[in-house]
Amino acid sequence: MKAVGIKKSLPIDHSDSFIEFNTEEPKPGDSDLLVRIKAVSVNPVDFKVRQNAAKNKELDTPKILGWDAAGIVERVGNKVTKFKQGDEVFYAGEIDQPGCNAELQLVNENIAGHKPKNLSFEEAAALPLTALTAWECIFERLKIEENSGENRDILVIGGAGGVGSIGIQLLKKLTKFNVIATASRNETEAWCRNMGADVIVNHKNLVEEMKAKGYENVDYILNFSDTELHWDAMAELIKPQGEICSIVETKDKVDLNKLKGKSVAFHWELMFTRAKFQTPDMHKQHEILERVSKLLEEKTIETTLNKTFSGLNSETFKEVHSLQESGKSIGKNVISF
Repeated sequence: MKAVGIKKSLPIDHSDSFIEFNTEEPKPGDSDLLVRIKAVSVNPVDFKVRQNAAKNKELDTPKILGWDAAGIVERVGNKVTKFKQGDEVFYAGEIDQPGCNAELQLVNENIAGHKPKNLSFEEAAALPLTALTAWECIFERLKIEENSGENRDILVIGGAGGVGSIGIQLLKKLTKFNVIATASRNETEAWCRNMGADVIVNHKNLVEEMKAKGYENVDYILNFSDTELHWDAMAELIKPQGEICSIVETKDKVDLNKLKGKSVAFHWELMFTRAKFQTPDMHKQHEILERVSKLLEEKTIETTLNKTFSGLNSETFKEVHSLQESGKSIGKNVISF
């Protein structure tokens, strides 16, 4: 099969930052689906892995990136019960396994979902990683209950990104919270409003912006942007006994003592945790994706696809990674094969 990958961690404008190569078709294990990929999307995790997986060395075997895909099941393992050959699926996959930037990929059935029937492969590929991340943040880390948000406020930092875009929709449609989202450009503000945000604030002067809009503090904060950059603002804006959930790792230490006086809870979210550690509840990601698929089919929520590119080749992946690294990306960027 054909694949696109890396052998060295190189700047995206380097001629060999991505390479095209052929490799053997993978064989499904007992619980695996062998999926023929139709479309993938690119997330910040893709360029972070590309930048760090092969620093100061050259890999013997190219590493295949990619953790968002939609495609058709070609074969199933002996113990698979949730899917059959020919099913259309979408999923994010496992960080420790070969990614989806290839013609074929293996994925455990417990972390895959049936693709929404009303969406194209491109529209579906935009969603799995971000929908799982947002869902786990809202309903599992913060333990927010559906329809519990009347007269309550939640701040979403990074509203126009991939996770923010679907997170805003889930909050508005399922919890009824008043959603305040950060955006700093006209186009990102418009995008957040289209996703359902009630109030927009500029993250560059977050505390002042919030106060100017009449908010001294909020019940919850979802941070889908720079954790270090916004730490002090989050500590000031969260209510006593409030909760914060973040998805972005820090390079330096942050002062957790800033949360102690208010008895604030802080949560980390990493969508890959269940698959990486083979947790007993790993199958819940299948259940989440099935619920998300139903919400999409009912048109309760919509795809976050913004731009579509074409081609399983190095030049296309260079273009999309460059856009992701620029910090100017809105919603999701999808590559169709």
